[in-house]
Amino acid sequence: MRFFTSLRMTYKPKNLIKIIIMLKKIILFICLLIFGAGSFYLLKNTDNNKNVVTLQFASWGSESEIKILKPILSEFEKENPNIKVDFMHIPQNYFQKIQLLFASNTSPDVVFMNNQYLPIYANAGVLEDLTNIDFDYDKFYKKSIETLSWNGKIYGVPRDISNLVIFYNKDLFKKYNVKFPQNGWNFEDFLMTAKKLTHNPKEFGISFDEEPLYYMPYMMSEGLVGIPNFDDKISQKGLRFYADLRNKYHVAPRREESASATMAQMFLQGRLAMHLSGRWLVPKYRQEAKFDWDIAEFPKGSAGSVTPMDASGWVISKSSKHKNEAIKLVKFLSSEKNLEKFAQSGLIVPARIEASNSANFLDGKKPKHSKIFLTIIETSKPTPVCVNYRKVLDDLKAKTEYMFAE
Repeated sequence: MRFFTSLRMTYKPKNLIKIIIMLKKIILFICLLIFGAGSFYLLKNTDNNKNVVTLQFASWGSESEIKILKPILSEFEKENPNIKVDFMHIPQNYFQKIQLLFASNTSPDVVFMNNQYLPIYANAGVLEDLTNIDFDYDKFYKKSIETLSWNGKIYGVPRDISNLVIFYNKDLFKKYNVKFPQNGWNFEDFLMTAKKLTHNPKEFGISFDEEPLYYMPYMMSEGLVGIPNFDDKISQKGLRFYADLRNKYHVAPRREESASATMAQMFLQGRLAMHLSGRWLVPKYRQEAKFDWDIAEFPKGSAGSVTPMDASGWVISKSSKHKNEAIKLVKFLSSEKNLEKFAQSGLIVPARIEASNSANFLDGKKPKHSKIFLTIIETSKPTPVCVNYRKVLDDLKAKTEYMFAE
């Protein structure tokens, strides 16, 4: 009771009014400080935003690729605070969506593209000619630059090159006492090796894919030059040897024998002794293969060992309003340091010479003979693409369907 009495005596009405007025002044002062600081920040930020350029960058890519790419883009933004990268990841139906963007005049500033689609856009005049821009072209494999060129002009800066090798199961070779593939082996050696390793229906000597990519080496190694033509004699020679692997010699699985399994799955299951494919399978085989494996060069036909070479890289939209910034981004992405980061995953063969010869690529991990991906560049030939290349491939697939099912 005394406490409340003393409280009433201390806080008389006049004193209370003074305290309230003082508190209001303090609160008002604090509010003014906060408002002033906020206004200054907003004005400063707005002023900075006036100088920031936003680049749109489109790419496909698996989850592992994107994990590599995003930190690289963040590093670029840190080094270039006036440039923000709006990354458009399109994991599915990539080129259909890119085509719609170009058709609607909303194309990204920088687009990741491969050589098989590049002619369509270059021929339509929607890509920037990069021929006379200094992208250190002399530090890339010459053929990788050729694959991203059209009508004598360079339209893309390559990230990687793609060629084909023979992956082989060393354990199966040892099991059946068969010598490992040797450099310089030919189609006859290859067929004999496949026969020794075939114990169907459980095990087959070599893979069989009906996509043109996988029988192009047989056609090119028999002398095919230019766009593949089903009725051409040289094309027929290569195609006949390929079809015989399945239908005549039965060293490759028929459709019903592979069922729903892909050739990569059959290789991992130990059902294929040899598998013709590319570098993109290396991370999967490193992680999942329960056996020892390595790679060998494709065997020689009458024209030598010749595999098609593709490439992927970065192009710049001709309609981009920020071409200087786009050039900066492409130079950053294609630097030796960043291409080594992509190589570290094992997924790609870097198109930049120094990056491909770095420890990140030739790091001692499987395959033991990774160097083969580089040595065969000399004998590989850029895939002979054209504006209607997709139709060429569709026609070829339609005509070979009956041939492969004999």
